Amino acid sequence: MPRGILDTSTLILLSRLQTTDPLPDEPLITAITLAELSVGPLVASTDEERSARQAHLQQAEADFDPLPFDAAAARSFGRVAAGLRSAGRKPAARAYDAMIAAIAISNDLPLHTCRPQDFTGIEELTVVAVPHPDH
Repeated sequence: MPRGILDTSTLILLSRLQTTDPLPDEPLITAITLAELSVGPLVASTDEERSARQAHLQQAEADFDPLPFDAAAARSFGRVAAGLRSAGRKPAARAYDAMIAAIAISNDLPLHTCRPQDFTGIEELTVVAVPHPDH
């Protein structure tokens, strides 16, 4: 696949993946992933964890120009949230994932994830499962 979005879990696990076959040739991230990564160092319980999370954030900022959550993504988010509700899931509980999915949909890009179950019930989204290194 030429272009695709990496979700936050996949970006964090990138260096530990056993294979890069399911990854796009041109990996992209969203501004939502940067937002999620920005929380990490602030809520870490140890200095070691804080340092590791800060390193992930800084690496992502250096390596990627994130796709924004723009007006098109906002419109897609409405459909994503409605789809999650119809599937019996709570959109608020998965707000980051729903916003990442909305950006993928509005840009007509697949989403590459080690946690495909997080995106169940989002019909318009093309999900590419990336094998989790711990499974």
